[in-house]
Amino acid sequence: MGCRLRLLLSFVLLLPAATAEAASACTPGNYVVALDIGHYKAAPGAISASGVTEFSYNFALAHLVLAALKQAGFTSTFLIGESGDPLPLQNRTAIARRNGAQLFLSLHHDSVQPRYLSSWMVDGKPRQYSDLYRGYSIFVSQQNAQPAQSVRFATLLGKALRVQGLTPSLHHAEAIPGENRPLLDAQFGIYRFDGLVVLRTATMPAVLLESAIILNRAEEQAVAHGNHEQKVAAAVTSAVQAFCQGNDQSPASSDKRSR
Repeated sequence: MGCRLRLLLSFVLLLPAATAEAASACTPGNYVVALDIGHYKAAPGAISASGVTEFSYNFALAHLVLAALKQAGFTSTFLIGESGDPLPLQNRTAIARRNGAQLFLSLHHDSVQPRYLSSWMVDGKPRQYSDLYRGYSIFVSQQNAQPAQSVRFATLLGKALRVQGLTPSLHHAEAIPGENRPLLDAQFGIYRFDGLVVLRTATMPAVLLESAIILNRAEEQAVAHGNHEQKVAAAVTSAVQAFCQGNDQSPASSDKRSR
């Protein structure tokens, strides 16, 4: 049995029982989703090809996802880190727990390793970019309190992102320093990263989404001026609906298959 297959099986061994438990009750208005806005103003994460902070993009995406989920009836969805003030990672999952979150989703935008960066000028200032990679990445942790459910939501999210026409980046699996993450599912861009604090300290199923590589100049334009983020918000909503209902196929995927 291959290494990646063994890794995936270790996550989903208890999946049928977990799925049955999730299916026992799902009322969207009472289903609590915590949306974690990655980073904060003083430590804003990656700097995009045009010089925009990752936190700015994370903030904007989180509000789009929040609006989409509430429109779909998930009115108990709430944001973590909205003020932009420093917020330790453990505090984020503690806030989710105190507020009764049943699902935790941390929203980010991605970068690449320094070896792949090039320089260009934007408005007279030098900036760094890399057009080598593009796409989303989804992370789960075996150390999460509910690893099987976490990978189940990650799979639903990956399916829904593919339905929206988005594709995963596999660069985090590259065997170089800073990467080399176990790739659980190449089709849907799901990685195992046990050390991510917000995933391993969450008491509920938890996933971290890197929704796009903002060091890629074309992909940043799709994020900032195209409909990329709307597609991500639609995919998250579809995945949350399916996860809450105990389905293993997102509504958007089912709709597309029936057409």
